[in-house]
Amino acid sequence: MAKNPVSWFEIYVNDMARARAFYEAVFDVSLEQIPLPDGNGFQMWFFPSEMTQYGSSGALVHMPGFEAGGNSTLVYFACDDCAVEESRVVDAGGKVQRTKMSIGEYGFISLAIDTEGNMIGMHSTK
Repeated sequence: MAKNPVSWFEIYVNDMARARAFYEAVFDVSLEQIPLPDGNGFQMWFFPSEMTQYGSSGALVHMPGFEAGGNSTLVYFACDDCAVEESRVVDAGGKVQRTKMSIGEYGFISLAIDTEGNMIGMHSTK
């Protein structure tokens, strides 16, 4: 595989307003709603992205009949210092699962549980 293997991610949520508030507070960003056909209850709010740079973007998704939490995929958000974003988790309504820890030459990670029961990761090189 010549390219990075991930091109997009979706984090499923039960309460979009609560989830948006959590992610916007922890990562200090504003998510943008994608217009979708009305009447199906499906909502998507995109994370800011720059399509010409390394990495991928994604969205929070609410889809009737698909509950949040309990899946086995872990999304890591790139950070300058993951301790900064980790410090915002509890005030935003989440829970710190694992405080900042070294992963050797590959940097540092923190793990958190969002307001919807999804585990997320934060990664930094310092």
